[in-house]
Amino acid sequence: MKQTKIIMGMPITVEVITGATTASIEGVFKYFRSVDKRFSTYKPTSEISRINNGLPKSKWSSQMKLVFGLCEETKEATHGYFNINHKGKLDPSGLVKGWAVFNAAQLLLRTGATNFYIEAGGDIQVNGYNAEKSNWQVGIRSPFNTDEIIKIVQLGGQGMATSGTYIRGQHIYNPHHADEEIKDIKSLTVIAANVYEADRFATAAFAMGNKGIGFIEQMPGLEGYVVGADGIATFTSGFERYVVSNA
Repeated sequence: MKQTKIIMGMPITVEVITGATTASIEGVFKYFRSVDKRFSTYKPTSEISRINNGLPKSKWSSQMKLVFGLCEETKEATHGYFNINHKGKLDPSGLVKGWAVFNAAQLLLRTGATNFYIEAGGDIQVNGYNAEKSNWQVGIRSPFNTDEIIKIVQLGGQGMATSGTYIRGQHIYNPHHADEEIKDIKSLTVIAANVYEADRFATAAFAMGNKGIGFIEQMPGLEGYVVGADGIATFTSGFERYVVSNA
Protein backbone atom coordinates (compact mmCIF):
# COMPACT_ATOMS: atom_id res chain seq x y z
CA MET A 1 0.00 0.00 0.00
CA LYS A 2 1.56 3.27 -1.13
CA GLN A 3 0.32 6.85 -1.14
CA THR A 4 1.87 10.25 -1.88
CA LYS A 5 0.33 13.56 -0.86
CA ILE A 6 1.55 17.16 -0.96
CA ILE A 7 1.81 18.43 2.61
CA MET A 8 4.21 20.98 4.13
CA GLY A 9 4.83 22.19 0.58
CA MET A 10 6.48 18.92 -0.47
CA PRO A 11 5.58 15.39 -1.60
CA ILE A 12 5.26 12.99 1.31
CA THR A 13 5.26 9.28 0.46
CA VAL A 14 4.20 6.44 2.74
CA GLU A 15 4.66 2.86 1.55
CA VAL A 16 3.75 -0.02 3.85
CA ILE A 17 4.43 -3.62 2.84
CA THR A 18 2.95 -5.43 5.84
CA GLY A 19 0.57 -4.38 8.57
CA ALA A 20 -0.95 -1.43 6.71
CA THR A 21 -4.50 -0.21 6.90
CA THR A 22 -6.00 2.74 5.12
CA ALA A 23 -6.70 4.29 8.51
CA SER A 24 -3.10 3.92 9.72
CA ILE A 25 -1.69 5.55 6.60
CA GLU A 26 -4.24 8.36 6.74
CA GLY A 27 -3.26 8.83 10.38
CA VAL A 28 0.31 9.51 9.25
CA PHE A 29 -0.82 12.15 6.75
CA LYS A 30 -3.07 13.70 9.40
CA TYR A 31 -0.04 13.95 11.68
CA PHE A 32 2.03 15.70 8.99
CA ARG A 33 -0.81 18.18 8.46
CA SER A 34 -0.79 18.97 12.18
CA VAL A 35 2.98 19.55 12.08
CA ASP A 36 2.56 21.89 9.11
CA LYS A 37 -0.20 23.77 10.90
CA ARG A 38 2.03 24.34 13.92
CA PHE A 39 5.52 24.80 12.45
CA SER A 40 5.09 26.28 8.96
CA THR A 41 6.88 29.60 8.65
CA TYR A 42 4.79 30.27 5.53
CA LYS A 43 1.42 30.17 7.29
CA PRO A 44 0.64 33.40 9.17
CA THR A 45 -1.67 31.49 11.52
CA SER A 46 0.88 28.83 12.52
CA GLU A 47 2.23 28.79 16.04
CA ILE A 48 5.79 29.51 14.92
CA SER A 49 4.59 32.52 12.91
CA ARG A 50 2.64 33.80 15.90
CA ILE A 51 5.73 33.34 18.10
CA ASN A 52 7.75 35.38 15.63
CA ASN A 53 5.05 38.02 15.83
CA GLY A 54 5.21 38.22 19.62
CA LEU A 55 3.22 35.31 21.08
CA PRO A 56 4.35 35.16 24.73
CA LYS A 57 6.23 32.10 25.95
CA SER A 58 3.46 31.31 28.44
CA LYS A 59 1.22 30.46 25.48
CA TRP A 60 3.66 28.22 23.62
CA SER A 61 2.56 24.60 23.19
CA SER A 62 4.42 21.71 24.78
CA GLN A 63 5.31 20.48 21.27
CA MET A 64 6.91 23.81 20.43
CA LYS A 65 8.87 23.87 23.68
CA LEU A 66 10.05 20.31 23.01
CA VAL A 67 11.28 21.20 19.51
CA PHE A 68 13.02 24.34 20.75
CA GLY A 69 14.76 22.21 23.37
CA LEU A 70 15.92 19.74 20.71
CA CYS A 71 17.16 22.64 18.59
CA GLU A 72 19.19 23.97 21.50
CA GLU A 73 20.72 20.52 22.08
CA THR A 74 21.65 20.36 18.41
CA LYS A 75 23.16 23.84 18.50
CA GLU A 76 25.43 22.78 21.34
CA ALA A 77 26.37 19.49 19.64
CA THR A 78 27.35 21.28 16.42
CA HIS A 79 29.35 24.15 17.90
CA GLY A 80 26.65 26.64 16.97
CA TYR A 81 26.38 25.67 13.30
CA PHE A 82 22.76 24.63 13.85
CA ASN A 83 20.99 27.81 14.86
CA ILE A 84 17.28 28.49 14.38
CA ASN A 85 17.61 32.22 15.01
CA HIS A 86 18.15 34.03 11.71
CA LYS A 87 17.73 37.77 11.35
CA GLY A 88 15.63 37.93 14.49
CA LYS A 89 13.19 35.19 13.46
CA LEU A 90 12.99 31.62 14.76
CA ASP A 91 12.84 28.84 12.17
CA PRO A 92 13.24 25.23 13.39
CA SER A 93 12.61 23.77 9.91
CA GLY A 94 16.11 22.27 9.78
CA LEU A 95 15.09 19.86 12.51
CA VAL A 96 11.29 19.63 12.30
CA LYS A 97 11.06 17.69 9.04
CA GLY A 98 13.27 14.81 10.16
CA TRP A 99 11.69 14.86 13.63
CA ALA A 100 8.23 14.63 12.05
CA VAL A 101 9.22 11.73 9.77
CA PHE A 102 10.68 9.90 12.77
CA ASN A 103 7.47 10.45 14.75
CA ALA A 104 5.37 9.29 11.80
CA ALA A 105 7.38 6.07 11.73
CA GLN A 106 6.62 5.54 15.41
CA LEU A 107 2.92 6.02 14.65
CA LEU A 108 3.06 3.28 12.02
CA LEU A 109 4.92 0.94 14.34
CA ARG A 110 2.25 1.41 17.00
CA THR A 111 -0.46 0.43 14.51
CA GLY A 112 1.33 -2.86 13.74
CA ALA A 113 3.10 -1.93 10.51
CA THR A 114 6.48 -3.63 10.22
CA ASN A 115 7.97 -3.12 6.76
CA PHE A 116 7.60 0.45 5.53
CA TYR A 117 9.16 3.52 3.94
CA ILE A 118 8.39 7.16 4.70
CA GLU A 119 9.85 10.08 2.76
CA ALA A 120 9.18 13.78 3.14
CA GLY A 121 11.11 15.98 0.74
CA GLY A 122 14.21 13.79 0.75
CA ASP A 123 14.15 12.88 4.45
CA ILE A 124 13.70 9.12 4.65
CA GLN A 125 12.97 6.58 7.37
CA VAL A 126 12.66 2.88 6.61
CA ASN A 127 11.79 -0.13 8.69
CA GLY A 128 12.23 -3.79 7.82
CA TYR A 129 12.22 -4.80 4.17
CA ASN A 130 10.76 -3.77 0.83
CA ALA A 131 8.33 -5.75 -1.32
CA GLU A 132 11.19 -7.94 -2.58
CA LYS A 133 12.10 -8.79 1.04
CA SER A 134 15.38 -6.92 0.66
CA ASN A 135 16.78 -3.79 2.23
CA TRP A 136 15.19 -0.61 0.93
CA GLN A 137 17.19 0.99 -1.90
CA VAL A 138 17.31 4.77 -2.12
CA GLY A 139 18.89 7.04 -4.70
CA ILE A 140 20.98 10.14 -4.06
CA ARG A 141 20.33 12.77 -6.72
CA SER A 142 22.91 14.89 -8.46
CA PRO A 143 22.68 18.49 -7.24
CA PHE A 144 23.55 19.57 -10.80
CA ASN A 145 20.81 17.50 -12.46
CA THR A 146 18.02 16.27 -10.21
CA ASP A 147 16.91 13.74 -12.83
CA GLU A 148 20.23 11.94 -12.38
CA ILE A 149 20.85 9.43 -9.57
CA ILE A 150 24.55 9.37 -8.66
CA LYS A 151 24.49 6.81 -5.85
CA ILE A 152 22.12 4.07 -4.77
CA VAL A 153 22.30 3.09 -1.11
CA GLN A 154 20.53 0.42 0.87
CA LEU A 155 18.93 1.03 4.24
CA GLY A 156 17.87 -1.64 6.68
CA GLY A 157 16.16 0.41 9.35
CA GLN A 158 18.22 3.59 9.21
CA GLY A 159 17.26 7.14 8.28
CA MET A 160 18.75 9.35 5.59
CA ALA A 161 18.59 13.08 4.89
CA THR A 162 20.11 15.36 2.27
CA SER A 163 20.71 19.08 2.67
CA GLY A 164 21.49 21.38 -0.22
CA THR A 165 20.69 24.60 -2.02
CA TYR A 166 20.01 23.14 -5.47
CA ILE A 167 16.20 22.96 -5.06
CA ARG A 168 15.19 25.65 -2.58
CA GLY A 169 18.10 28.03 -3.14
CA GLN A 170 20.20 29.51 -0.35
CA HIS A 171 18.03 28.61 2.66
CA ILE A 172 20.83 27.19 4.83
CA TYR A 173 23.27 29.62 6.38
CA ASN A 174 26.49 29.48 8.33
CA PRO A 175 25.39 31.15 11.58
CA HIS A 176 28.94 32.34 12.20
CA HIS A 177 28.98 34.18 8.85
CA ALA A 178 25.27 34.61 8.11
CA ASP A 179 25.74 37.07 5.25
CA GLU A 180 27.98 34.74 3.23
CA GLU A 181 26.45 32.19 0.87
CA ILE A 182 27.62 28.59 1.09
CA LYS A 183 29.28 28.08 -2.28
CA ASP A 184 31.87 25.33 -1.84
CA ILE A 185 29.43 22.41 -1.56
CA LYS A 186 26.16 21.61 -3.33
CA SER A 187 24.64 18.74 -1.35
CA LEU A 188 25.40 16.71 1.75
CA THR A 189 23.73 13.41 2.60
CA VAL A 190 23.80 11.81 6.04
CA ILE A 191 22.83 8.27 7.02
CA ALA A 192 22.14 7.71 10.72
CA ALA A 193 20.33 5.36 13.06
CA ASN A 194 17.16 7.33 12.35
CA VAL A 195 16.01 10.22 10.19
CA TYR A 196 15.87 12.69 13.07
CA GLU A 197 19.61 12.30 13.67
CA ALA A 198 20.33 12.36 9.94
CA ASP A 199 18.33 15.51 9.28
CA ARG A 200 19.58 17.73 12.07
CA PHE A 201 23.22 16.86 11.50
CA ALA A 202 22.93 17.13 7.71
CA THR A 203 21.63 20.68 8.13
CA ALA A 204 24.45 21.63 10.50
CA ALA A 205 27.16 19.95 8.43
CA PHE A 206 25.99 21.70 5.27
CA ALA A 207 26.24 25.02 7.11
CA MET A 208 29.90 24.19 7.78
CA GLY A 209 30.63 24.07 4.04
CA ASN A 210 33.59 21.90 3.05
CA LYS A 211 34.40 21.26 6.72
CA GLY A 212 31.08 19.49 7.21
CA ILE A 213 32.09 16.05 5.95
CA GLY A 214 34.95 16.03 8.49
CA PHE A 215 32.44 16.79 11.24
CA ILE A 216 30.25 13.86 10.11
CA GLU A 217 33.32 11.60 9.99
CA GLN A 218 34.09 12.18 13.66
CA MET A 219 30.47 11.82 14.87
CA PRO A 220 29.67 8.30 16.14
CA GLY A 221 26.89 6.57 14.22
CA LEU A 222 26.88 8.97 11.26
CA GLU A 223 28.07 8.47 7.70
CA GLY A 224 28.05 11.14 5.00
CA TYR A 225 28.44 11.90 1.30
CA VAL A 226 29.08 15.41 0.04
CA VAL A 227 29.13 16.78 -3.50
CA GLY A 228 31.35 19.81 -3.92
CA ALA A 229 30.75 22.79 -6.18
CA ASP A 230 33.44 21.32 -8.43
CA GLY A 231 31.39 18.13 -8.86
CA ILE A 232 33.80 16.01 -6.80
CA ALA A 233 32.22 13.76 -4.17
CA THR A 234 33.78 13.00 -0.80
CA PHE A 235 32.44 10.48 1.71
CA THR A 236 33.13 9.22 5.18
CA SER A 237 35.11 6.07 5.87
CA GLY A 238 32.06 3.90 6.57
CA PHE A 239 29.73 5.21 3.89
CA GLU A 240 30.59 2.62 1.24
CA ARG A 241 29.03 -0.19 3.23
CA TYR A 242 25.63 1.28 2.33
CA VAL A 243 26.36 1.69 -1.37
CA VAL A 244 24.61 -0.68 -3.79
CA SER A 245 25.92 0.92 -6.96
CA ASN A 246 27.16 4.07 -8.60
CA ALA A 247 24.20 4.88 -10.79
